[in-house]
Amino acid sequence: MADGIIDLATFRQLQETTGAEFVSELVGAFLEEAPGILEDLRTAFAARDAERFKRAAHSLKSNANTFGATGFGTMARELELAGLARVLESKGDPVAALAVEYSRVATALSELRDA
Repeated sequence: MADGIIDLATFRQLQETTGAEFVSELVGAFLEEAPGILEDLRTAFAARDAERFKRAAHSLKSNANTFGATGFGTMARELELAGLARVLESKGDPVAALAVEYSRVATALSELRDA
């Protein structure tokens, strides 16, 4: 399942560079913290708090890219760079789409960590 959701070359390189045990800990921390960051993004979106929205999107992007979750990272990057005003103009709920992709990433990272 991870293939296509996680760039395996990036994930394996991270393991080689930092060690599989450390990567397992990083994945665990990400899986614990990301739902809260997504909630922060959702709250910032609802409150129209542009700075908080940008910060949360940036955190998700950076963490995703660390593990090779490139699709998720790209989605978060687009929110970060567009800024809240442009996101609001586009209508819809971009945080919901990001949350769906996060759930795919969480499953894939859990599988990789437990392999």
